[in-house]
Amino acid sequence: MKWLLLLGLVALSECLIYKVPLVRKKSLRQNLIEHGLLEDYLKTHSLNPASKYFKEAADTLATQPLENYMDMEYFGTIGIGTPPQEFTVIFDTGSSNLWVPSVYCSSPACSNHNRFNPQKSSTYRATSQKLAVAYGTGSMTGVLGYDTVQVAGIADTNQIFGLSEKEPGSFLYYSPFDGILGLAYPSIASSGATPVFDNMWNQGLLSQDLFSVYLSSNDQGGSVVMFGGIDSSYYTGNLNWVPLSSETYWQITVDSITMNGEVIACNGGCQAIVDTGTSLLSGPTNAIANIQRYIGASQNSYGQMTVSCAAINSLPNIVFTINGIQYPLPPSAYILQSQQGCTSGFQGMDIPTPAGELWILGDVFIRQYFTVFDRANNQVGLAPVA
Repeated sequence: MKWLLLLGLVALSECLIYKVPLVRKKSLRQNLIEHGLLEDYLKTHSLNPASKYFKEAADTLATQPLENYMDMEYFGTIGIGTPPQEFTVIFDTGSSNLWVPSVYCSSPACSNHNRFNPQKSSTYRATSQKLAVAYGTGSMTGVLGYDTVQVAGIADTNQIFGLSEKEPGSFLYYSPFDGILGLAYPSIASSGATPVFDNMWNQGLLSQDLFSVYLSSNDQGGSVVMFGGIDSSYYTGNLNWVPLSSETYWQITVDSITMNGEVIACNGGCQAIVDTGTSLLSGPTNAIANIQRYIGASQNSYGQMTVSCAAINSLPNIVFTINGIQYPLPPSAYILQSQQGCTSGFQGMDIPTPAGELWILGDVFIRQYFTVFDRANNQVGLAPVA
């Protein structure tokens, strides 16, 4: 069961999101122009022979732009079929299946989203296999089919994906994205479906068996998933590599979580996953309650954990030590600002595993640290964003 998607968004959505229009991505070029970065970007992508992650041609790096929606969701546009039918999808490292709404679906959540029509694709191949995926904030059931998926400028042929028939509940109805593109390991893919990244790699469409992610802050543009390589212009210093503790989710071991040198959670180590599909930073309810007390958070009538906005200037960093390296989160990262005020970026949820309670390093963490998901070596690379 996939419980991880956009944790904490349920309570937020009740007070912030009622009916959300679909948001279409800007092109990468447009985002770069708006931020005065196009010239530097072009130089980086044509004059960077030193990076070991690039081969002779820089165009081996396939870049997928992402739309930043309220610093809570990051999604990009893909095409499925011939000719391509467009869908916005969450690029989710906490799940492994690709699925989109289809014309077979009569749920309200499908009625206001793009729906795939197999009859309009000359390359679609049907199967009799069923698919069911459950998330913390919604679920879907449907059928599996094969078609060409256009992602990051790559034509990923013969890709298995889900066509939803039912999407119960209200969350997916109000979501500004159509579907989910999972980027975790095949071992947790529902119905044994081959994930998009694995299919691209198996077809020889990528130069490196890895992908990397940059998530922008403060509703800014420029967020990307990069398939097959690493662009060093997105981070400072060196990448620190963390071995995976499980090849299911992108799961790692955290040594401790401290504030002012004092351990406030994860004493003696804990397990965590790096999940682009989770908005907040989640952990066991008792541990998170302790952190909420440290930062002065209190629950309001909507179920949100509110914090004084003035605390951003007075609270210390919360430091995650991972594989011996410290990764500080400043209060400007773990306190979320909006027109309605300030809320905590931490969310309590108990997720038991054989190795103990699981933490989820969601977008609150990833916005601070450029992340490389290295399938070849089963490790995660982290570096401060530039």
